[in-house]
Amino acid sequence: MAETQKDGECRIAEIMQYSCVPKKNARGVHVVHCVPVPRLFRICPDRPAVEVTRVLNIDIDTGYVEMPKALGQKLPNGKAWRDVIRHDTSSEDE
Repeated sequence: MAETQKDGECRIAEIMQYSCVPKKNARGVHVVHCVPVPRLFRICPDRPAVEVTRVLNIDIDTGYVEMPKALGQKLPNGKAWRDVIRHDTSSEDE
C-alpha cells in the first residue's frame, strides 16, 4: 500500500489484480495462466478515489512513481457511490 500521509494530503495506493486465462498444456491438461495487473489510485480526504495508473510516470526498473505537477487537471471529476443516483427505466416501459 501507499506511504503515510499528513492530514489533508492525498496519497497513492496500489492494488494488484490478476487477469487469468485457462489453457490446455501440451499434455492436454487445463492450466490457468495469470498475469498481474497493478492499479494505482489517488486517495484524498473527503473525495472519491480516482484511478491514476495511466497518468503517473512509473520507472519500470526501480518502481519509482512520479506524480505529474498538473495531476489534478488530468483527473476526471468523481462522485462517491453514495451520491450516484440510479434511474430505473424498466417501470417506464409498462
